[in-house]
Amino acid sequence: MNEEDIKKKLTSEEYTVLRQKGTEAPFSGKYVNSKEKGVYVCKVCGQKLFSSDTKFDSGTGWPSFYDAVPGSVEFVHDDTHGMRRTEVVCSKCKSHLGHVFDDGFGTPTNKRDCMNSVCLDLLPESEENKNANN
Repeated sequence: MNEEDIKKKLTSEEYTVLRQKGTEAPFSGKYVNSKEKGVYVCKVCGQKLFSSDTKFDSGTGWPSFYDAVPGSVEFVHDDTHGMRRTEVVCSKCKSHLGHVFDDGFGTPTNKRDCMNSVCLDLLPESEENKNANN
């Protein structure tokens, strides 16, 4: 999929966040308080990124996960906005997803992958199982 196809597929907000490294407003995303079981996939390419089993309430206003599906994300040094952070990108399409922080205290990894809801789609558990059997 080329960049023009990606732009046509996404809303303006989704494109800004995923391809131009923007951030959605805190507490505005549809997955912030979601408790639904399943797998979160990349909005651009559909790659599986996070299991709902690793999602936790960080109180930060963005969906937070303590671990990603192995090999699904890459970490990139980010010095923008006068901060030292680590950006999280989809390993398949290189879309921006959010940032990872070392303040996931009480989680098995002590990490908080702070993601933007607009970057994700949730494949419900029942649908994931159905797709796995095809």
